[in-house]
Amino acid sequence: MSIYWSKSDKRWRFEFDRYVAGRRHRLTRLLPQGWSQAQADAFDRTETARLYGLASGIARDEPLIDQAVKHYLTDKTALKSYKSAAEHLSAIAWAWQGRPMSELPAVAQEVIKTADAGPATLKNRLALLKAACRWAWKGHGLTDTDPTARMLLPAVRNARKIYITREGMLKACRACGSWQAQIAIRVCFYTGMRLGELWNVQVQDNLLVLADSKNGQPRVIPAHPRIRHLLKHLPLTGHKRGVQAAWTRAKDKVGLGDVRFHDLRHSAASEMANAGVPLFTVGQVLGHKSPVSTQRYAHLYADTLAEAVGQIGRKRA
Repeated sequence: MSIYWSKSDKRWRFEFDRYVAGRRHRLTRLLPQGWSQAQADAFDRTETARLYGLASGIARDEPLIDQAVKHYLTDKTALKSYKSAAEHLSAIAWAWQGRPMSELPAVAQEVIKTADAGPATLKNRLALLKAACRWAWKGHGLTDTDPTARMLLPAVRNARKIYITREGMLKACRACGSWQAQIAIRVCFYTGMRLGELWNVQVQDNLLVLADSKNGQPRVIPAHPRIRHLLKHLPLTGHKRGVQAAWTRAKDKVGLGDVRFHDLRHSAASEMANAGVPLFTVGQVLGHKSPVSTQRYAHLYADTLAEAVGQIGRKRA
């Protein structure tokens, strides 16, 4: 029998051990956690038939996802997040190892069903796997067509709608014992910059210049008059972890317990939106590559839209 229950792993295991044309062919694979016996049996029938075909020469050996991942990790060492990418791909290796590229959509579904991490993490892992397989297709010609065409990624709904006012920001600043953290808090609130960007930003004539932002494009943000006296302290030179720790202590002290440092960026967008700044412009300030990212602030325009709708049919003097 090719399928059996592994007591130690607490999941089904597939094992192919056959002599075909006088040669022994062996393969074993641990199937995804949570699979029923019916799912395991269906996999057994399909995979056994495929392996018989390969062993007897009837079917052509398909390129494996393993090859795609190997090419990707070999060619993309210049990625900023290379180490993280390798770790994420390794975390779901149980699903793609030994699998042909044609099974990529099924691999994605198996990873999603396990739900051994948050939706955003699972989506990130599968997005990297998708990138690896697309690179194998476009950069190395391992497949004739895009193997990711039918691959679905999980939906992620993690947009936060937590904003603080200028008063709340100032309270946290006054309660903060680190001067670098105070600078970071004010600058991020008045520019919408990410905390990590404060170590790479350059100042040019009251302009904050990021040569390489998260979306891969350069970004220029005019410095708000209220922070121009702080520009001489940029870029920051201390430790990011220390700034984060100082922020946590300060915001807890003044009762902003659920507010994260990154929410200062959202608060900057909120301030602009409430002032009637067009969404497109808000997105430009924040450095959004896609307008979809800025759409999370659309609900803040309710009063502005209500005022506009109220003009319909109004009697003119």
